[in-house]
Amino acid sequence: EVQLQASGGGSVQAGGSLRLSCVASGFTFDDYVFGWYRQAPGKEREAVSCTRYSDGGTYYADAVEGRFTISTDSPKNTVYLQMNSLKSEDTAVYYCAADHRCLVHNYYGMDYWGKGTQVTVSS
Repeated sequence: EVQLQASGGGSVQAGGSLRLSCVASGFTFDDYVFGWYRQAPGKEREAVSCTRYSDGGTYYADAVEGRFTISTDSPKNTVYLQMNSLKSEDTAVYYCAADHRCLVHNYYGMDYWGKGTQVTVSS
């Protein structure tokens, strides 16, 4: 059974940092793209960042480029999202997802989703 378990959310002041973790159970890392998505209250879910372990390819949304870093630890089956210089507009529920592609515009097409973790940034 495949499962994605996200953790690491919390409350932080603007300018602070958080690191999200996603444990991907039952996946063969080389075969999948892992992504982080977020959904703020009243807004559409959006792609934040994706990574393909097999070739190290990454994607970042413009809003987080230069502040967030996605990484993987294959032996631990874990995908991380290091979030620095957080802004109030980063407040959202963050979800880990997996598929064979990084779906930016059609996020609902991602095959697997974990439960979200709340990130709250206060100004």
